Amino acid sequence: MERLSLSRGTRPGQPGRYAQVLLRRRRERIAVTGPVVSSPPSAVDAFLSSALLWFGRPSERMKPPRVEQLWLIVTPELLKPMIYRIALLRDGLRSIIKVFTVDEQLTALTEVVCPEKKELWKKKLARFPPVAAATPGELTNAIVAEDPQAIDVVHARHGETLRYYGLPFARVRSLLGRERVWFGIDRAHRRLLDESTFNDWHNLLHDLREHRTSSALDHRHAFYRAAPEAWLESILRRDITKLDPGLIIAPLHAQFRTARGAKLGIRPIDLLALRQDGRLVVIELKVSEDREHVLQGADYWRRVEAHRRRGHIAKAKLFGPRTISDEPPLVYLVAPTLRVHPAFQKLAYCISSDIEIYRFDINEDWRSGVRVMRRERVN
Repeated sequence: MERLSLSRGTRPGQPGRYAQVLLRRRRERIAVTGPVVSSPPSAVDAFLSSALLWFGRPSERMKPPRVEQLWLIVTPELLKPMIYRIALLRDGLRSIIKVFTVDEQLTALTEVVCPEKKELWKKKLARFPPVAAATPGELTNAIVAEDPQAIDVVHARHGETLRYYGLPFARVRSLLGRERVWFGIDRAHRRLLDESTFNDWHNLLHDLREHRTSSALDHRHAFYRAAPEAWLESILRRDITKLDPGLIIAPLHAQFRTARGAKLGIRPIDLLALRQDGRLVVIELKVSEDREHVLQGADYWRRVEAHRRRGHIAKAKLFGPRTISDEPPLVYLVAPTLRVHPAFQKLAYCISSDIEIYRFDINEDWRSGVRVMRRERVN
């Protein structure tokens, strides 16, 4: 054992969550890393991106013998999402990575064989949850009419969520054949809209109009700062061609779920779109530096491609009668120009080149309107 340390923490002087061990043999060095605290499946992108970046640093700086292997020590909860992501890495990198699981007593390591990308399409796959019908009720239409340029609707199986530039502020549900409205920014303290709360409802709408707008005077107000990625999403939902003129405006699926629940750390895709040429497009949005941006986009590509190959997307008619092209999806990673993580390009280079990933740099003042400043293929 040549070196032992913890990864960097999120704040200066704070220890990180991952052990970093450097082993040395006569003719090679081996980098070994693994979490030292409990890590849910949703943390897999954070761990893998940390491991890839740390593996690159000693490889670049050290004299021979160089670091020739990367060993990842994971708990059973992290194993499945980890090997799925490793299958998406470029061949030269995937061949030097080994994955081990550790037992509960921390006494035995077991090596796990990582599948190749072509093997992912052979695994069983449940259909994605049905997409709720986009048929708003009378109450929903009346609320949207209050400010149609700002208020949009997210449909679900049991009702509709209304958002003001992406910030959820009301929920409409039908109970015993009658529509009811619950309102409030804090989901745990939403109140039923009736005569006794009518004034509070109008005060909420007034505050949203004043503070959740690109022309707001107080940029520190909670309404202005809350849910910025959802704000950007709501702008693009109204006209996705601002990002790429080749995309169709509608249908456009926001917060698209490819599986039920949160197993394996599965999160909804920000936007699932279709190009005029029939190719699917996975769009992942960030408005602040996020090291996980690239790996998230690659994993979303895997899940959408698995459903496309099985014909689930075409059978569900997500895009109406339009034909889905027999080609893998494209990945668009969108962020303001000065909010792209410094490690973005290095992590993008780790992804297999047959996954088409594009970086979209947009203007910093995107709240007043989205403009694409630069677009480029990154891997």
